[in-house]
Amino acid sequence: MRHLSKFLIVLALGLGSCFGTFSEGELHFRNGDYDQAISEFSKTLFLNVTDIKSLHLRARAYEELEKYEDAYDDYKRILSIDPNYGQAHAGIGKLYWKLEDYRQAENHLLKAAKYEGDDFETIFLLGRAMLQNKNFKSADEFLGYAKEKNPKDARVYFYQGMARSAIGDTFGAAGSFNMALELDPDNLVTLYNLGIANMATGEFQWALEDFEKLLKKNPNHVDALARKGMCKKVLKDPTGCQDLILASKRGSQIAKMNMEDC
Repeated sequence: MRHLSKFLIVLALGLGSCFGTFSEGELHFRNGDYDQAISEFSKTLFLNVTDIKSLHLRARAYEELEKYEDAYDDYKRILSIDPNYGQAHAGIGKLYWKLEDYRQAENHLLKAAKYEGDDFETIFLLGRAMLQNKNFKSADEFLGYAKEKNPKDARVYFYQGMARSAIGDTFGAAGSFNMALELDPDNLVTLYNLGIANMATGEFQWALEDFEKLLKKNPNHVDALARKGMCKKVLKDPTGCQDLILASKRGSQIAKMNMEDC
């Protein structure tokens, strides 16, 4: 009887090494040891093929290793078990985003938002996918939701500014770019787009200041130089043509298109 007990203990220990646990896999995942995490989750799934938590983190580990087809397969398995599992829809949406298939990304992220409406990254990426797909009004709406969830993220204001520019809400766009710059003052792309938005609203003096500020940080930005010249022309500054001519010589198509009277 004593020998039998020892045999059962040894057998249990042996099985423990063959069949992993979710907690062990999760620990490896948190430590960035993705191959080992996949190994542990695979052992766990050998015993319980419908363990959604293990499937989800294994899919995430595959993503980290850029094994996107394996990650996709795990997300699809999750949805075959639970079609309402929002994080699987979000995972597939992010995979399609990485593949630059923005239509499919939007479709899956929209499904994810239905079940994971409080997840900032899902809503934010959905707004960006809509922007890529030229669904500008919807992009503005969902980026607004993302802004409510994380009002300190400069990226949200920047992309909302781009969406608003596209739908002709120039004042809204200028406001969004201003907020983005408050949170990320060194972002020259935002500063350039703020200048464009200020031009669109007729605030040429503000736009001129934006382009001058940008050129101090990046003197080689030829399109900012061209727009600076355009603003000066509207403001009756005779040096505007000098800026346009110089920008044109440096290769700015915007300058070449706005050379009248120079």
